[in-house]
Amino acid sequence: MIKLFKVKEKQRELAENANGKSPIKKQSAGELRLHKDISELNLHKTCTMAFPNGKDDLMNFEVTIRPDEGYYRAGTFVFSFQISSIYPHEAPKVKCKTKVYHPNIDLEGNVCLNILREDWKPVLNINTIIYGLFHLFTEPNHEDPLNQDAAAVLRDNPQLFESNVRRAMAGGYMGQTFFPRCI
Repeated sequence: MIKLFKVKEKQRELAENANGKSPIKKQSAGELRLHKDISELNLHKTCTMAFPNGKDDLMNFEVTIRPDEGYYRAGTFVFSFQISSIYPHEAPKVKCKTKVYHPNIDLEGNVCLNILREDWKPVLNINTIIYGLFHLFTEPNHEDPLNQDAAAVLRDNPQLFESNVRRAMAGGYMGQTFFPRCI
């Protein structure tokens, strides 16, 4: 019985190829779930999504966040998302493409967000991650840092932290580190 189904499937593929059509690519479970997540997105008004490789590559996209409050207001921060074929059983890989002075984002763009690591569950979705990233800009967390120096300044001297954030977002050097303008 199983062989019969395989033979019929092979005949259909050959017939489609003979008609000049390319065979239809099957979507993985991860692609199907991601498609559902994207169709149900409810982005904050200051967030946008783009597909730099075109809409055919849903598994790789970018999200731009422009906070309208907090230390990072008026900044523009771009995040790349890479989704595996076994999503949602594996959390997306998220990197910040904008170099930023932030306690929860290191200078290589790694993001410290618990739902991207140990607290990931398959019931979470892309919308949850984007809101988590947005929250990092409105309420940076000095208690779980990737950038220890920024976290210490935020904890010990919030006014200096705000000054450092503004200086870094305006572009230029902060110590030995150059930050491109993101305002």
